[in-house]
Amino acid sequence: MNRLYPIGIQNFESLRTGGYHYVDKTALVYRLATTGKYYFLSRPRRFGKSLLISTLEAYFQGKKELFTGLAMEKLEQEWTEYPVLHLDLNARNYENKASLIAILNQHLEVWEAMYGDEKKTRAPEERFSYLIEKISRTTQRNVVILVDEYDKPLLQAIGNETLQTEYRNTLKAFYGVLKSCDRYIRFALLTGVTKFSKVSIFSDLNNLNDISMHAAYASLCGITEEELYQNFADDIRQLGEANEMDEAEAARMLKRWYDGYHFAAQSPDIYNPFSLLNTFSKMRFGSYWFETGTPTFLIELLRQGNFNLYELTREQVSEDMLGEIDNRGGNPLPILYQSGYLTIKGYDREFDLYALGFPNREVEEGFGRHLLTGYASVPSGNTAFQIQKFVQEVRRGDIDGFMARLQSFFADIPYELARDLELHYQNVLFIVFKLLGFYVQVEYHTSRGRIDLVMQTRLYIYVMEFKLEGTAEEALRQMEDKQYARPFEADGRKVFKVGINFSNEARNIEKWLVKE
Repeated sequence: MNRLYPIGIQNFESLRTGGYHYVDKTALVYRLATTGKYYFLSRPRRFGKSLLISTLEAYFQGKKELFTGLAMEKLEQEWTEYPVLHLDLNARNYENKASLIAILNQHLEVWEAMYGDEKKTRAPEERFSYLIEKISRTTQRNVVILVDEYDKPLLQAIGNETLQTEYRNTLKAFYGVLKSCDRYIRFALLTGVTKFSKVSIFSDLNNLNDISMHAAYASLCGITEEELYQNFADDIRQLGEANEMDEAEAARMLKRWYDGYHFAAQSPDIYNPFSLLNTFSKMRFGSYWFETGTPTFLIELLRQGNFNLYELTREQVSEDMLGEIDNRGGNPLPILYQSGYLTIKGYDREFDLYALGFPNREVEEGFGRHLLTGYASVPSGNTAFQIQKFVQEVRRGDIDGFMARLQSFFADIPYELARDLELHYQNVLFIVFKLLGFYVQVEYHTSRGRIDLVMQTRLYIYVMEFKLEGTAEEALRQMEDKQYARPFEADGRKVFKVGINFSNEARNIEKWLVKE
């Protein structure tokens, strides 16, 4: 089977005429187009937002031939052609307000060339408003407006409040035209990574229907398990053969690595489409989605806010909080959710609260590695090697080796992190043991300033107690007094009790003691 996978293909017409495989979403597209007028959709990057916009563009342009064999072919009977204004803010580096104005004007000039009457001396929002009315009056058809990655300028300006304010004011005026020109508009969809809130650029545009957490549209982007088996059964079998595993094991690996996204309280499991297609194309498992975008600005948000990383997957948040865009409260969870690094893992109906967690191994392990380079003294690009050596030392019982390696992670703590050493110790330990947990069995519970840890390998069990400004001797004595190792007495493996002390003066692990 020589199937063409649409990796990087974001144009619906190119995908359909080029013989690429397409997972049919047109029934949902039809529902979207025929049951409402103004929509907003938030999804992580590379989840198919641009393809969705392009599919709607082809539909509203009446390109019936592109939908042959799809659900839309039977659903749509009239195929009315509408004028479409497609604004794509994705492919631009926004350095200042002028760069944003320039790309808005660039699109306006193209549309004005198509429909006549340039208004170059007017502000972008004035030109936009005039165009919509003129096009509607000239064509006798209302206008379809599709905006791809509406928030790209705002995302690039995270951390620069002055620039964000300039972008927000410019876009607020521009998008506000959608409300003032309501009588001339047939349909409008805006997509992006971040959602809008009451203080955002959409505060006056209250006619937008936010379907980002609407259960009916949860699978509009991404691939459900049902779609996976309907469309890729042969691919799963071939993937298994290529990796010396049976079909069932290959399916389990796909689920563990790429499944687990939920975009509503009653959402089906959603697989990452970009990683799935790359896996089938290359016939090997890899961190395809994660490696296309390093979340550097997210790590910086966590560091600057002195966030306790242990709370990443423990806090419950409201739907309003998940809709934050400006992050002024200092809580990084909304942007982590919107960007796809966390997803909905549970819903408390009584209190209307959502539990968040990592969607799958690709994200959890990849994010952990980037966290380690942001918090610990590990050269960028060397994380996988360091964790590999750590795991090898743990597996062979080399306690001094892995403790020295752990000690090296605390060297040269940046000044901004050193102001709260206790939290920093806790965060680094959390990251390291999270990463180790992919390769050895790690169980631990944390409280402020302390981590109790059990690590289990095929040959060894490590019971560890951490002290801050105490002594390694005290840590060992506490383990003895409270019989921490007692549950493992009947186990045939060798048990090590390890007492560790952190020193604020040394800003590192001061000493460790081992008792068998």
